[in-house]
Amino acid sequence: MPTTKKTWLWWSSGKDSAWTLHELRKGGEYSVDALVTSVNVAVDRVAMHAVRRSLLEAQGEALNLPIHVMELPYPCPNGAYEAAAADIVEQARKAGVTHMAFGDLFLADIRAYREGLLRDSGIECVFPLWHRDTSELAREIVDAGVSAYLTCVDPKALPPEFAGRRYSSELLAELPAGVDPCGENGEFHTFVNDSPDFAAPLTVAVGERVERDGFWFADVLPVNRN
Repeated sequence: MPTTKKTWLWWSSGKDSAWTLHELRKGGEYSVDALVTSVNVAVDRVAMHAVRRSLLEAQGEALNLPIHVMELPYPCPNGAYEAAAADIVEQARKAGVTHMAFGDLFLADIRAYREGLLRDSGIECVFPLWHRDTSELAREIVDAGVSAYLTCVDPKALPPEFAGRRYSSELLAELPAGVDPCGENGEFHTFVNDSPDFAAPLTVAVGERVERDGFWFADVLPVNRN
């Protein structure tokens, strides 16, 4: 059998990352051995998505994948982010990783920035969802049974009440004109509690909504099923 390419996935905790993993596993060319996630250490939550670290860890368990955490200060100057990323890249290189995957869709400047982070590392960037039609992709994600909740909303694009809502066909139909259905322009961020690759869904509840730094956040809470 051909050797698969040892890959780590930049994992945001959201739907696009989950679908990137699904596409990589389905294709069989890449072997995803670990996830990489940036965490705001001031609040112990995934950066921008505001997902609790305990839920991030639960995602890793459901996917049977270890998570390498990039611990970021708050506020996080660009130099601090790049230093943390360089440390992760070095860990990956030492682990024999040949490819780093990202769930970006069409923002060329973000792609170029990521490629710059890995330049001269010997690790290639992979963008499995690149230039996919986001309306089609959103429907594909929902129809496949991916379950996700909006954890962060930019009120300049969406009413604050969208924070905490489930990512669904109904939500997609209600998005205002000009809002990307995958939130690729930063209109919203999500937390995935189930996907075709989860061993079992994560049971969660939506807590309070708060406004912070110009964004609205919904606190997604783990629910003990015992």
